[in-house]
Formats: sequence, structure tokens, C-alpha cells
Amino acid sequence: MRALVQAFEASSSSESDMSFGRRLVLAGGVLAAGGACLGTAISSTLARPSGPVILTVRGKVSITNGSAGADFDMPMLERMPQRRIVTKTPWYESAKSFTGPLLRDVLAASGAKGTTIRAIALNDYKVEIPFDDAQKIDVVMARLLDDRPMSVREKGPLFIIYPFDDLPEVRSAVYFARCAWQLRTLELV
Repeated sequence: MRALVQAFEASSSSESDMSFGRRLVLAGGVLAAGGACLGTAISSTLARPSGPVILTVRGKVSITNGSAGADFDMPMLERMPQRRIVTKTPWYESAKSFTGPLLRDVLAASGAKGTTIRAIALNDYKVEIPFDDAQKIDVVMARLLDDRPMSVREKGPLFIIYPFDDLPEVRSAVYFARCAWQLRTLELV
């Protein structure tokens, strides 16, 4: 879209004899193309999972694909933009690499709104995460640990991780407690 806008700006500021009407038609084309690009970037539908559901986002969500809310299988999460962080945590002796989509991207894919995210693990551990954390901090929903999928025994298949080494202010017991592993459900309240 940026290229389209630049092309329009270049054509309207050039010393050509392009009429106002032709520039107006070109501007309309730029806007239409930009709208089409935005429409594909922010989808109002969510594909149905083709494999086992590993995550359900429920509660205050506007984009659903299942009876309980927005269901995701691992391939759906793999297709999202991935973020890799290397950080030290209280659970491992040395720094580890965590890779997965940003929590904010998963929430956006389900049209999530609210003030609180209740993360629920396979063992029914529950923790509340402020919705703002996902918007302001690059919280990763890790699906890989040191570039390998995580088994349930290794705190997988999903593990919410904060960038502790990048943001020293989140290196505290409050944020450690928000790192739900064996994640199964996100409930928006």
C-alpha cells in the first residue's frame, strides 16, 4: 500500500499535465487497492482447525470457528508471524530460546477484547494476565523451546513467555506467575 501511495504522490506532484480528474481517478484506485490489502490483513473469519485443537480462545471474542470460541491447531499457530526470544527464566538453568506467535497476534486473530486474559493450563492452573500486557509487551506464546516442539512433559505444547532479559522491569515474581505453561485456554473477561 505504501508503494501505491508513493506512486500517487509522485504522479500528483510531477510536472506532468495530468488533469485533476485523472488524479482523482488514480487516488480512488489507490484507496480501493489499499482497502483490499487491509481487508486481507485483518480478517473477520478464522479457518477451522484441520488437526487437534491445542488452544481455545473464548469469552469476549468476535471471530470464532468453533462452538466454544476460536480454536487453533498447531499449523494455524505456525502460520502466524513468529517471534524468537532468548531469555533466562526461573525454570531453566541457562538462557533458552522460545519461539512462537506474539500473544497479541493470537488475540487479534480471534477478535479478542477485554481487560483480563485468564490463561488456563492443561492441569487447570489459572492465572490472570492484564490485556494491556499483550498489547504493550512482546509476550510470546512459545511453541518451540530451543527450536524444538515442546512436549507436555517439557511445559508444552504452549508456554506464555515474557521477554525477561529485554525488559528488566518484568523480571519479577508477578510476571513469572503470568507465564502459564501447558497452556490450553485463553478466556477474555
